[in-house]
Amino acid sequence: MGKTIAEKIFETHLVDEPFGDVSVLKLDRVFCHEITTPTAIQDLVARGKDRVFDPDKIKAVIDHVTPAKDSKTALQGKILRDWANRHGIKDFFDIGHNGVCHVIFPEKGFVQPGFTIIMGDSHTCTHGAFGAFAAGVGTTDLEVGILKGVCTFKKPDTYRMDIVGTLPNGVYAKDIILKVIQEITVNGATNMVIEFRGNIVDEMTMDQRMTLSNMAVEAGATSGICLPDMTTVDYLWAFIKDEYADKSAALEAFSRFNSDEDAIYAKLKTIDVSNLEPLTTFGYKPDNVKPVSQMKGTRIDQVYIGSCTNGRLEDLRIAATVLEGHTISDHVRGIVSPATPKIFSQALAEGIIKIFMDAGFCVTNPTCGACLGMSNGVLADGEVAASTTNRNFNGRMGKGGMVHLMSPATAAASAIKGEIANANLFCEQGSN
Repeated sequence: MGKTIAEKIFETHLVDEPFGDVSVLKLDRVFCHEITTPTAIQDLVARGKDRVFDPDKIKAVIDHVTPAKDSKTALQGKILRDWANRHGIKDFFDIGHNGVCHVIFPEKGFVQPGFTIIMGDSHTCTHGAFGAFAAGVGTTDLEVGILKGVCTFKKPDTYRMDIVGTLPNGVYAKDIILKVIQEITVNGATNMVIEFRGNIVDEMTMDQRMTLSNMAVEAGATSGICLPDMTTVDYLWAFIKDEYADKSAALEAFSRFNSDEDAIYAKLKTIDVSNLEPLTTFGYKPDNVKPVSQMKGTRIDQVYIGSCTNGRLEDLRIAATVLEGHTISDHVRGIVSPATPKIFSQALAEGIIKIFMDAGFCVTNPTCGACLGMSNGVLADGEVAASTTNRNFNGRMGKGGMVHLMSPATAAASAIKGEIANANLFCEQGSN
């Protein structure tokens, strides 16, 4: 009987099976940031176990509130900083070199097909775009991962999600994942891996696949996975070129993890996106989704473009294409946060930052702050945001605020219009 990619990764990383469907897996990477890791660090210190299993496999960043906004967040940063120094964790990205965790870590080549990865952050599933099993975990699992390099998981079933058809102009990866969540609901893939397949996924860039995998957790999934292919190899080549004779050899090595044709799936679903319209959320759940055309006229106070979902260079290019030559509405605050220093520099070199600033946007350093209502764009009670982030929970970006999730193109158009609007009002968009 064939195996899925998740089953193959579990099989190659298995350390123990203490109970039936419970697997202890060896970890290839443990990712850390300053919001969830300090609690784990302090508990390990209190238990007399201030150690790390392998400093080269632990990667850390200050990204959620950066620079620190108050004494509490400064302390969180200090705890992580001191810990990284204490244990010789060389891949620690501090102020000035830091970026949004789920963007900077792949950018640095830390994620590869077949890897097992944990982090104390629910959107760790982003890294499944590379054909890795990546999952967000709680404090106890994070502590064990840091100390022993293992993590315990129940063997997940796999939900195969085939995305097929021809993607219409002006429709993007964000629209696709919103459609998936709308179709299967926020509980539709609970405790499962979503394996994204189909010609649309095959045609996606790595940036787009990361957007897709990033929001798998919003459908309840433990991880979202795309099968590695030459697009994956091309993205990683600068980091792996010394390990393989050529790209074909790398692809052959990575392909051993690909799901078998006769693999068994717990659920299968096909979504044809040929007639898909740009989408946005309403209400306070990620499966509350409507076409943008049905939400037009919804007044907004703030537009936020950034995050681990849509703060990559392609996202900024798309938004800039809509914004160029326009000015945002005088009652809208526009905020853009390139997700890493490299992306910021590239956007600067391409003139994208100037387009944002000329349109009236505030351009901030890389940070997660606004996405979870901690800094750099918090909403006031009663305010409404059009956002490229991943959650629209009640109060997510500020107590009493409303968040409408959408693609960078729709967010840019909404900033100009001052209300939720379709990007085709302002320019002809290519597909993404």
